[in-house]
Amino acid sequence: MRAVFLDSLSLDDLDLTPLEAELSELVVYPGSLPEQVAERIQGFDIVITNKALLPAEVIQASAALKLICVVATGVNNVDIEAANAAGIPVYNCQGYGTGSVAQHVLMLMLVMHTRFVDYKAAVEQGRWNQSSQFCLLDYPILELRGRTLGIIGYGELGAEVKRLAEAFGMKVLIAARPGTQATPGRLPLAELLPQIDVLSLHCPLTEATRDLIDADALALMPSGSYLVNAARGGIVNETALADALRSGHLAGAATDVLTAEPPQNGNLLLDAEIPNLLVTPHCAWGSRQARETIIRQTCGNIQAWLQGSNQRRVN
Repeated sequence: MRAVFLDSLSLDDLDLTPLEAELSELVVYPGSLPEQVAERIQGFDIVITNKALLPAEVIQASAALKLICVVATGVNNVDIEAANAAGIPVYNCQGYGTGSVAQHVLMLMLVMHTRFVDYKAAVEQGRWNQSSQFCLLDYPILELRGRTLGIIGYGELGAEVKRLAEAFGMKVLIAARPGTQATPGRLPLAELLPQIDVLSLHCPLTEATRDLIDADALALMPSGSYLVNAARGGIVNETALADALRSGHLAGAATDVLTAEPPQNGNLLLDAEIPNLLVTPHCAWGSRQARETIIRQTCGNIQAWLQGSNQRRVN
């Protein structure tokens, strides 16, 4: 079986020999522009893609194509309807980043509560050297213990964040899935938001969740609360978030995602004048262990396809 990997850039520091062992040939490109994809996949049995687009016209014109492997969970870059019509199965990777993202979320919460950025800057500026006592305590430090965390999106990742938060002594409340009725143990969003100190998002971006956390939702959160978004850009209205930070209503916010990535045309949340905002570059998922799991799962997906198994098949 011959395979082409269209965009390996986020994995190219890893050992790809396990993947090569499943194939007679593997051609790897760090990235592929939309206009390059059709030519690059011609004659290959398997296409491996992360974010490179496989639209209907490309799939329909690829006579040799037998399998599409997506090295991510989201498959919105593949025209699934066209793949179905052509009889081409699509497999994805699942659950690989749970530990990495959950760790990142807790890190962001701790950085904000301990005022890590402020204290790091104070040391670099020589302010500790000038202190009248052995310590510098210019910025109020809060413990996670006793605080209340609200989680929107209670799948595998949300459950792991809950577990870690409870290990720090936090109380955790779970929101009802957006667009559905509240059930026992899951609160309507309007009921949950006024009760929490920290909000963490772990739901997908859908029509039901787009701008879910808007100005009205942020106003329901207590003054001095925090927000963490390691889900998708667009779930939080970026203008409303910036306004809530500038007004001081939120004590802090951290986001690993923006509405457009990379932000080649800029983004309002990259304004250095917005106070108490941490932005990380969609790296929460990217631990070495998580990315190695992607390689293992992709090898497993090729094996599953050859054996007629539908494990991690999405169509």
